[in-house]
Amino acid sequence: MSDRLTGLLIAALAIWYGWTANNFEEGFGDPVGPSAFPKLLAVPMGLFALYLVIRPDADPDWPRGNPLIRQGVMLAALVVYPLILEPLGFPLATALAIFIMAVLLRGTRRAAGVAAVAISLGLFVTFDQILGLHLPMLPSLQ
Repeated sequence: MSDRLTGLLIAALAIWYGWTANNFEEGFGDPVGPSAFPKLLAVPMGLFALYLVIRPDADPDWPRGNPLIRQGVMLAALVVYPLILEPLGFPLATALAIFIMAVLLRGTRRAAGVAAVAISLGLFVTFDQILGLHLPMLPSLQ
């Protein structure tokens, strides 16, 4: 029953995702437009949802205890990340979010810290410097 409910929820999300993509304004001279990717993503989401509704797991295994706490902290990190992006700046907020997620995925703190710094700086250089997409810097450096 839980797979069917999840399938219905994903189906509703896929329909909403594909439908809202129709409201995107297309740029001049862009043959694909911004709605192509959401529409393309809505199709496999809908197929996956249909699969879950038609062929649910007979005896799903639900996590209990510590995994649920870790999932809740991960969800909280994903919700808080966009809220701290402007005040802390992209590099610091991204490094903090990646560090928390890496530790939750059972990485060592040292490896998580190295990965967080490397990934956040790499993403910042890629998007801000190479692609020219302005990202918020550290507040003290602006």
